[in-house]
Amino acid sequence: MHDTTLVGIDLGKHSFHLHGQSRTGTQTLRKKVTRKQLLEFFATAKACTVVMEACAGSHHMARTLGALGHTVKLISPQFVKPFVKSNKNDFVDAEAICEAAARPAMRFVTPKTEAQQTLSALHRVRESFVQDRVKTVNQIHGFLLEFGVSLPVGKAVIARLPVVLSEHSLPPRMVSIIERLHAHFKYLSEQIAELDKEMGRQLAEDDFGTRLMTIPGVGPITASLLSAEMGDGKQYGGSRDFAASIGLVPRQYSTGGRANLLGISKRGNKTIRRLLVQCARAYMQRLDRQTGRLAEWVKSMLTRRHSSVVACALANKFARTAWALAAHHTVFEPGSTTMSA
Repeated sequence: MHDTTLVGIDLGKHSFHLHGQSRTGTQTLRKKVTRKQLLEFFATAKACTVVMEACAGSHHMARTLGALGHTVKLISPQFVKPFVKSNKNDFVDAEAICEAAARPAMRFVTPKTEAQQTLSALHRVRESFVQDRVKTVNQIHGFLLEFGVSLPVGKAVIARLPVVLSEHSLPPRMVSIIERLHAHFKYLSEQIAELDKEMGRQLAEDDFGTRLMTIPGVGPITASLLSAEMGDGKQYGGSRDFAASIGLVPRQYSTGGRANLLGISKRGNKTIRRLLVQCARAYMQRLDRQTGRLAEWVKSMLTRRHSSVVACALANKFARTAWALAAHHTVFEPGSTTMSA
């Protein structure tokens, strides 16, 4: 291990496969260990660079190994796949991680803090509850429609569901099913409201999240998710890199010196992209009350492009602005093109 400068780890639930290389790329380590053995191994090993795929458990392991004095890097799985040779197994994956990490132009993922992971988990739970609530509302609408009861579209009408049931003659057992769904809907709504309050409390303690709220159209949910996923923004070379990472830049298919730009690539975190587009649409709905250079740009774009194209372009601007706030520790000023402290 004394000649090992780079170690790739193929993460698992209970077992981990290690592949080590020297500075010249020669294999110096090939080992399978348990979680306890892994920590014991790196606790006594000479400081080196440890690389893992960015996946479940990788951020916690990165913090743990970093505390032991090692330099830890996380790499996106999509950048590791091209380096997997021949048949796939865990040791081959660990070797491919080393090969990918050794590339000079490789891009890495910044490990998340415990607070960022917690906030990210809150968002995933909230998203799950929202999807369940939509499914519950659709079931209520569908079941009632099977018995000839047509309700207006949306969840607002669910509040007066008891009145609707009393006005129509339905089988008692079907009424019981609808009431169960109604109770489940109210439970989900309460849980979503509690999660929103928890996000608000965490956002109030987060300086970056508070500064993100200065961007027009950006609310607490978008700001907290950006804060959790972006961090300090140092993993991106610039604002365009961050916008590209969430799929808000044109997909390129160029050859022979001829540039061909298509629609947005839709890569990366689709939740962040969706929220930023929703923020852009919310800003555009109140455009008559907006002032400044940004508002004038949006008005000018709407005279030449479809509103959906303008929404994506504005979401791109919001993404770039968010990166600038993270990288330069500034706040957004709508009346100028620069950010001020």
